[in-house]
Amino acid sequence: MSQRWCRGLRPLTSNLRQFHTSSSSAAALPALSDVQSGASSFLSKLFGGQPSRSLVPMTEQLSGVSSSYLDSPPSDAPKTELTTLGNGFKVATEATIGPTATLGIYVDAGSVYEKPMQTGTSHLLEYMAFKTTMNRSHFRLVREVEAMGGNVMASASREQIAYNIDVVKTNVPEALEVLADAVLNPRFTTWEVAEQMEKIEQDIKSLKENPQTVLLEGLHSVAFTGALGRPLICPEGGIHNMSADTLHEFVSTNFIAPKMVLAGAGVEHKALLSLAEPMLSTVEGGSASPQPESKYAGGDYRQFVAGPLTHCMLGFEVQGGWRDVKTSVVMTALQYLMGGGGSFSAGGPGKGMHSRLYTRVLNQFPWMVNCTAISSLYNETGIFSIFASAESASADEMVNVLCKELQAVASKVSEEELERAKKATISSVLMNLESRAVVAEDIGRQVLTYGHRKPVQEYVTAIEKLQVSDITQAVSKLLKSPPSVAALGDIANIPRYAEVERRFK
Repeated sequence: MSQRWCRGLRPLTSNLRQFHTSSSSAAALPALSDVQSGASSFLSKLFGGQPSRSLVPMTEQLSGVSSSYLDSPPSDAPKTELTTLGNGFKVATEATIGPTATLGIYVDAGSVYEKPMQTGTSHLLEYMAFKTTMNRSHFRLVREVEAMGGNVMASASREQIAYNIDVVKTNVPEALEVLADAVLNPRFTTWEVAEQMEKIEQDIKSLKENPQTVLLEGLHSVAFTGALGRPLICPEGGIHNMSADTLHEFVSTNFIAPKMVLAGAGVEHKALLSLAEPMLSTVEGGSASPQPESKYAGGDYRQFVAGPLTHCMLGFEVQGGWRDVKTSVVMTALQYLMGGGGSFSAGGPGKGMHSRLYTRVLNQFPWMVNCTAISSLYNETGIFSIFASAESASADEMVNVLCKELQAVASKVSEEELERAKKATISSVLMNLESRAVVAEDIGRQVLTYGHRKPVQEYVTAIEKLQVSDITQAVSKLLKSPPSVAALGDIANIPRYAEVERRFK
C-alpha cells in the first residue's frame, strides 16, 4: 500500500500552543470565611503529624495562577463548522467546552461494501485498528498514545467504520498524527492479522451466548436481499478465508477521501484544519461509488438451541431510513414509547415501569423474561422490531403478544403516552450530547449520512411537533411490509411464518 503522507509533517506539532485550553468554566464561588490557617487537622493530631502550613479553601484563587479559565462561559452554544478539502475529504468540528478533545475519522465503509470473498472484513478491521503502520510499530504507537494520556477505540457497523482518539487539548497535534497514520497507513502484518483472527474466533463463541445479537444478525439475513443482508459479525466458517491482502484490497477501495470525515469535538476549526490539511490532502480522491443495493423482502430465521427459554424477534421495514428525517424521528420516539427491557428493568428514559411493553407485557405475563423495542436504521431503510424471551412452553403465546402489541400501537396511542415518550426522547438526546465523544461521533456520522450536521434544536423541534396520528400512521405503514421473524432456542412451539404473516393481513 502506498504511503499517503510522510513523517516529515511532524513539525506541525509546533502549532501546539493553538490548542491550549481556551474553554471557560463557571466563575469561582466566594471564598470561605473564618478559615483558621493555623488549625491542626484531626488526623494530624491523631497520628502525631505536623499540622498543615496553609489551609486555603479550594474556592479561593491561588496567587500567581492565571484566571483565564475562570471567565464566564459563552452565551451561545458552539456551532459545527465544516470544510471540504480539494480531494473531497471533509473536516468538521465543534469547539465544545472542556480541557479535553476527541478526534475521529469516520469512513463510509462497512459490511454492505464487502464482496463475497471479503465477508467479515469490517469486523476484522475493527480488531486491527491502531496496530502496526508504515511509520510505527504497534509497540511504539501504544507508547505514544500512553505518553499523551490518550484513549483510542474503533468500531464497525454495516454502513460506517469509526476510529477515535481522546486526549487533552494540548496533545491534539500529536493525537491527529497518530490517528491519521493508523487509519491511512496500516501495514496489516501477517502475525497481527493471525492474532486478531484468533481473538475474533473466541469472541464469536461468546457472542452465541447473547440471544439478541444472534437474532439481530439472523433477522438481517432474511429481511434483506443484497448488501444489508450480509453479516456484520464474521461467520465462523469465513474467519480463515481472510488475510492481510483481503484487508489491503478493502481499504484501498473504500478508504478514499470523498468517503471520509475527520470530526473533532473540543477543538477550534481553523487550528485543526491547519494541522489536518497537509496530512489529509494527499489521500486518494476520485468519486465515491454508490452503496450496493439492498431490498427489503422479509423472511424467517430459526435456530434450535437446547435450553429453558425461547427467544424471538419480530420486525418490519422502515422505509426511508435516516435520510427520511420525519420517519427517523417517529421511529426514535416510537422506540421510547414502546420501551421495555428485562423483567426486572426499572428507571432510565424510555424504559422501566412506564413504557408500553413493560406495563402491557412484562407486568402482565409472568412467563415473559424480556420484551424490548429495537430500531435499526440505515441510510435508506431500516427495521423496527421487538425482541422477546419467554419460557419455551409459552413460545406460541409470546409471538401472539408481539403481534398484538404492534397492532395495538397502530390503532391507538394516548396523548399521555406520547408526551412521556417525546420527553424521554428529547432528554436522552440532550443527555448523550453532553458527552464530548458522542458529539464527535454525531458530527462524523451525520456528515457521512447527510453531507452536513443538522442542528440539535431542529431535531428537538421535530420531536416536539409529533402527533398521535404520526405514530399510528407510521406503524400502520410498517405493518404493510412483509414480517421478518427470527427465533432461537426451543423453537418447536413458534408459529410458522405463514401464520404470522396472516395475522397482519
